Amino acid sequence: MDRGLSVVATDLSAEHVRRSREKGIEAYEMDFLHLDFPPLSFDAIHAMLCVLHVPDADLSRVLEALNALLVPGGLLFVGTYGGNDEHGSHTHDDHDPPRYFAFRSDETMRRAVEQHFDVVDFHVIAPDDFHFQSFTLRKP
Repeated sequence: MDRGLSVVATDLSAEHVRRSREKGIEAYEMDFLHLDFPPLSFDAIHAMLCVLHVPDADLSRVLEALNALLVPGGLLFVGTYGGNDEHGSHTHDDHDPPRYFAFRSDETMRRAVEQHFDVVDFHVIAPDDFHFQSFTLRKP
């Protein structure tokens, strides 16, 4: 925002939305499958540690929904953790109630995003069995 960008935030947490609004950010309580914005609303979308909580059964619909919100040529950044295909609650998560996690292998994530976007960049940070996956994607 300090550099002239118009920022819109969404979150499942009413508390996170409230805190964002206190900082002057236009924010809404929404989930990926109920993003209440007109098609082609955004030049770019930043999804940091969000698809981490999307079950495989919903991932394609979520990516389709994000694609619909982008203008042609629009960019989507997806940052998530993965490395292996593991699903369910995480032993180190102290959140109450426990959250659902969908950790995906690099190959699984690439196949999923390539159905909806062109991959501009993909790289991992701290490559081992569990690492950060960074995707920069473009809507064709």
